[in-house]
Amino acid sequence: MLIGVDGCRDGWVAVSRADSGEFRWRRIDALADLFRDAVRPRVVAVDIPIGLTKRGARLCDGEARVRLGERRCCVFTPPIRPMLAARSHAEASAVRRRVEGKGVSIQAWAIVPKIREADRLLRRHPSYRPIVHEAHPEVCFALLNGGSPLAAPKKTATGHRQRVRLLRAWCGDAITRALAERRALGCAADDVVDAFATLWTAERIHRGQATTLPADPPCDAHGLRMEIVV
Repeated sequence: MLIGVDGCRDGWVAVSRADSGEFRWRRIDALADLFRDAVRPRVVAVDIPIGLTKRGARLCDGEARVRLGERRCCVFTPPIRPMLAARSHAEASAVRRRVEGKGVSIQAWAIVPKIREADRLLRRHPSYRPIVHEAHPEVCFALLNGGSPLAAPKKTATGHRQRVRLLRAWCGDAITRALAERRALGCAADDVVDAFATLWTAERIHRGQATTLPADPPCDAHGLRMEIVV
């Protein structure tokens, strides 16, 4: 089973493709749910930072920004590891100011619980590490678009249509059917679209076609690879 995952308001949206070629989608409460199924996933590509620095930027984020050019704003700066212990935005900002002399945006703080969840899962279960990979949907779409980043933001009508059109060329009407069920899934349209994009990357990983940013990724203090797979 190959799975692409993106975070949504009340959990994660996971899109999978069985050996039969059938696409399936569902919302899960936790990433650990993927490993409770009868069939263990072979590859999971998830849009979440994996591997964190104690201070400073990750090389993979910098290389992803270079890939995206004018759309580099889509790659946000993940928290430094000491921030994972924080329980509020104010506390996280105080931690980062002590370490790096600057605070934390509300946007960056909002995703910390999901980063913390992924970090704990992979630290507690080292056997999952060869299976779970960090992906970035906008880098995926640039590759789907022949290497050119999409100029229109994903939340605009034009940007949405562009991304769905690229996905449809790969997965047929599966993306349309999944989007029609997004309210039942409890997630936004761009969550569904991004989950399909990460599944596309999971298939590249499974076929041995994927590469990493950077080419020789470093590991963090807990042995987690700081890379974005493309």
